[in-house]
Amino acid sequence: MKKQEKTNVMRLLDLKGINYKIYNYVDSGVISGADVAKVLNQDPDMVFKTLVTVGAGGEHYVFMVPVLKELDLKKAAKAVGEKNIQMIKSKELLPLTGYIHGGCSPIGMKKEFTTVIDETAQLFDTIMFSAGKIGYQVELSPEDLFKMVDIKCEDIVS
Repeated sequence: MKKQEKTNVMRLLDLKGINYKIYNYVDSGVISGADVAKVLNQDPDMVFKTLVTVGAGGEHYVFMVPVLKELDLKKAAKAVGEKNIQMIKSKELLPLTGYIHGGCSPIGMKKEFTTVIDETAQLFDTIMFSAGKIGYQVELSPEDLFKMVDIKCEDIVS
């Protein structure tokens, strides 16, 4: 990969000295997480999508779930101590996080948000998620992700 093709996520991982693998699917035309897993020939249970929500009190939260699973909003609200949460509108994503829909990563957001990953991430030596730009994924150990972002593991899928 050429140096100018590195995403901010990759630069941040490099700064921390964290080893990762890069996957590029730019020319594939896919966006959905399920299609990304298929194109990259990866187990969809270890490929995670990053979702941003807002709680009843106006606080924002980030959740990471396997691409074939759905975030259970009740479980997610309980995990962050909210009465209820809802997904943010797509147009709010870029100003809030610095990322666009389909390229959202838990690493390198404009602000630090309470972040929760589904507990199944602990079943894998490595997991994959967006590298912060559509067409790019990174793969690293959950432990290394925890070094980059303060994340807790909970059962948050339905």
